[in-house]
Amino acid sequence: MGCNSSVSEVMSVETKVESTYPGALKAADFAEKVQAALAGAGYGDENTLVATSLCCDEVNRELEKSLTSIYGDNFSMGGLAGFAFGGVTSFGAMAHHIPTGGNCAILYGPHVGIDADGVVGKINRRGREASGPCCGSACAAAGYVKGVMGGSDKSTLPGDFLDAQQYWVGCELLKHGERLEKADEEMVELPLALFDCQNEVMHKIVSAASKETHGGKIALIGGIQINTPAGVSEYFLPKVFEIIDTDGNLVESLLPALS
Repeated sequence: MGCNSSVSEVMSVETKVESTYPGALKAADFAEKVQAALAGAGYGDENTLVATSLCCDEVNRELEKSLTSIYGDNFSMGGLAGFAFGGVTSFGAMAHHIPTGGNCAILYGPHVGIDADGVVGKINRRGREASGPCCGSACAAAGYVKGVMGGSDKSTLPGDFLDAQQYWVGCELLKHGERLEKADEEMVELPLALFDCQNEVMHKIVSAASKETHGGKIALIGGIQINTPAGVSEYFLPKVFEIIDTDGNLVESLLPALS
């Protein structure tokens, strides 16, 4: 991200975030609310393992740090665009790392940038004069979807893993091709569509592997990470906050706690 923003730029970007994604929380406020809600659900700071499924983009680490400052180092399940490419295997491995008698919390979702000019889908990066795409993987997938919707051939399943993740990001997003075509602002709608894809994937993973927690609870915290210029707080738009038991059953929704 670029140099620190002026006071007027900070206010402008914050206004843009809050008007574009109502309900989005500043990272520090989000972490504080999550900690309080999890404590009420029987989670302790010392015996909770945080896992994240966020995009590998370097701009996404601030949100992770807001939770690891409370719960310690996180387990990473995510790949391009935030999809949980670690899958069932990574969930199982993570579950076996949970402190004895403890629980886990999984933070997941796509991300989108808002640059110093208020442009959604771009971000000011350190050492670069102009803002650029954010999320780059999501933007590439959106371009692929637009091409297919316009008559181009679909991509074929890769024969190796060199760019397999991007293939699957495009395949998943293609399910929402008409939705993106009809959107008033494609870049605003893009992370919302990606979240719906990722939320489905995450719930399938948990359904398949929940028993690996051996009695521990699973908190699913899903939403959209909003990247901002340097000097402006990161934001998170919560969409899901659920407690799941070791049998994969929904115990309760804590989403109202993040309002």
